[in-house]
Amino acid sequence: MKIKFKGITLISTLAILVLGLPVIAAAADAPVIDTGDTAFMIICAALVMIMTPGLALFYGGMVRRKNVLGTIMQSFTAMALVSVQWVLIGYTLGFGADIHHLIGGLDFLGMQGVTGNPFPAYAATFPHSVFVFFQLMFAIITVALISGAFAERMRFPVFVVFVLLWTTLVYDPLAHWVWGVDGWLRNLGALDFAGGTVVHISSGVSGLVACLVLRGRRQIGVEPMVPHNLPMTMLGAGLLWFGWFGFNAGSALGASGLAGAAFLVTNTCCAAGAISWAAAEWLHHGKPTALGLASGMVAGLVAITPAAGFVSTGSAILMGIIVGPLCYFAVSKMKAKLGYDDSLDAFGIHGVGGIFGALATGVLANTAVNPAGVNGLLFGNPYQLLVQLIAVVATIAFASTLTFLILKVISLFAPLRVSEEEEETGLDISQHGEDAYYYGEMSSMQI
Repeated sequence: MKIKFKGITLISTLAILVLGLPVIAAAADAPVIDTGDTAFMIICAALVMIMTPGLALFYGGMVRRKNVLGTIMQSFTAMALVSVQWVLIGYTLGFGADIHHLIGGLDFLGMQGVTGNPFPAYAATFPHSVFVFFQLMFAIITVALISGAFAERMRFPVFVVFVLLWTTLVYDPLAHWVWGVDGWLRNLGALDFAGGTVVHISSGVSGLVACLVLRGRRQIGVEPMVPHNLPMTMLGAGLLWFGWFGFNAGSALGASGLAGAAFLVTNTCCAAGAISWAAAEWLHHGKPTALGLASGMVAGLVAITPAAGFVSTGSAILMGIIVGPLCYFAVSKMKAKLGYDDSLDAFGIHGVGGIFGALATGVLANTAVNPAGVNGLLFGNPYQLLVQLIAVVATIAFASTLTFLILKVISLFAPLRVSEEEEETGLDISQHGEDAYYYGEMSSMQI
């Protein structure tokens, strides 16, 4: 006999409950989009995006007048080229299914399989597509940073090829090593919250190799090569400071307490770096400069990047106090003593500051800040410093070797640097047929 219960038999009800339990459980476990996290990550991605135009202004003001457009053009060209490279192949090489702990597979080639749904491996509470875009902004600014080392002398067609090859062969594998699921440095336990190794050490070291391969600018050390527009540089530095909040806080991958902590230490270390660089310059030369203050800001931001989600505010102050003078003397003393022409100090700030930040993370990391992290040397775990050292050495070796090979291969097909006549004329005219400060006069003449 079947007992009716509101039109449904007891047997049918039991069957639905029993058979439906796995479905209900699966639905409960399915990742759900959190609108707060989604909005936060979109905003952070936009903040990181503004960093590259900020870098363009930062670098553009530091070069001579005849090279300002060519320098700015390099950053914006990197934005365009890497934006396409990333969606076609870059993202999947960095974050696709692991292949021997070295590179990602082709799961996401051409954005196949990337949807507006969460992707638990990386984006558990916001759309996978937003994670792709967020990581794209990191890839863009990394290769743009390198351009500061060889500013005022690389041919534009060579730069285009270099950007595509370097991003594919250097950045994408490094991103997988450190951030990709089963990447070998991630498995080793290396801490890099927002790109100390992947972004700053790789770009700084690659910039050093590039400026050595291309050799110094003509008349370097003979004629002054002072910045032509420091207000432009200061504006760029301000945009970098502003955008860096998205860089570091966004790496928490959600609107959380950890994101707030990363936000705070980012600002703190930046400020301490600016103060300590200016103080070192003041003591060394008798006057603090605007360029020194801006450089110290960036040095502080570089140092805190790998540590932002792992260290306390007090540690951030300590890191800023140390990194300012460290990078100042790397720029003012080491470059002159060793004789290389790192035009805009990409290695002196990003390379040296990135190395310091990665190692300092191994000393100052504290699980009281982030329980998902590990303690550093100062909190009873000396092994972490060794892990950070391995990550630093591996990044230096890989990035420097591949950068050298990329440039040497390109040089087999085309000269890397402009001719002496083109360098004397300036990149704006010789590479782009434009003059940054002549348009007003031309317009009035035409009228």
